[in-house]
Amino acid sequence: MPSLRPLLLAVLALAPLPALAESPLKVVTTFTVIADMARNVAGEGVEVVSVTKPGAEIHGYEPTPRDIVGASDADLVLRNGLGLERWFEQFLANLGDVPSATLSDGVEPISITGGDYDGRPNPHAWMSVDNALIYVDNIARALSGIDPENAATYAANAAAYKDRLRAALDPLKAQITALPQDRRWLVTCEGAFSYLARDLGLKELYLWPINADQQGTPRQVRAVIDGVRAHAIPAVFCESTVPSDPAEQVARETGAAFGGVLYVDSLSTPDGPVPTYLDLLRVTTETIVRGLTAGN
Repeated sequence: MPSLRPLLLAVLALAPLPALAESPLKVVTTFTVIADMARNVAGEGVEVVSVTKPGAEIHGYEPTPRDIVGASDADLVLRNGLGLERWFEQFLANLGDVPSATLSDGVEPISITGGDYDGRPNPHAWMSVDNALIYVDNIARALSGIDPENAATYAANAAAYKDRLRAALDPLKAQITALPQDRRWLVTCEGAFSYLARDLGLKELYLWPINADQQGTPRQVRAVIDGVRAHAIPAVFCESTVPSDPAEQVARETGAAFGGVLYVDSLSTPDGPVPTYLDLLRVTTETIVRGLTAGN
């Protein structure tokens, strides 16, 4: 019997090669909050990865070689801007020619008052739902720029997500409106909640404006102690990514309660209290209300 090998080789040579599976788009974000926003806009067909992990402090983060390698195949990089990620420019330069977008473009920033950061924009703009809507539009625009064939999908996802964000705001405002006027104060470690305080009608005190090398100095703590006493503020809070010791000191010396942990710069792990941005807004606001109404 003649060998089948030459015939088999001939058939294989004529057969079309199987199509290689096309890799999904990969979007890299600087922190977990905007990663969640991007997933809602991008949908399931896009891989979204955050450089910083749940619980990380963003301002002074130092990207590792692993971070750079993990982002080296990105199709798009998303950052907050407004001076939040001091490490971003060098990080992006290490990636080479990768498109990037700044999600705070179009936001009207609140200026920081006092200290070394006086006059600079407060970078935590996503803590206002109105600003978050701008972030979502910027994400959809950036995705459409690198993947115009799916622009309609990104636009539809963005519209649906914006509707969910708008619907979340009114119940949060209602919780604050129910508080007596003299209790509508928000005292925190970092001044990261200015946008949320403005939207919810809260007056604000904080120990330091931006997470920096020195936090909770005697002068900072004394100024907030004086403010808490002067206004009989019932509770103080601290965000999840820094030690709460200075806020707890304020509570001890004024008789105010330590109202608990607020979330701003980072989501939790999926099984934690704030796995999504909407959860972050809800849990943070409910913690504020619970702290300010305790003992009534």
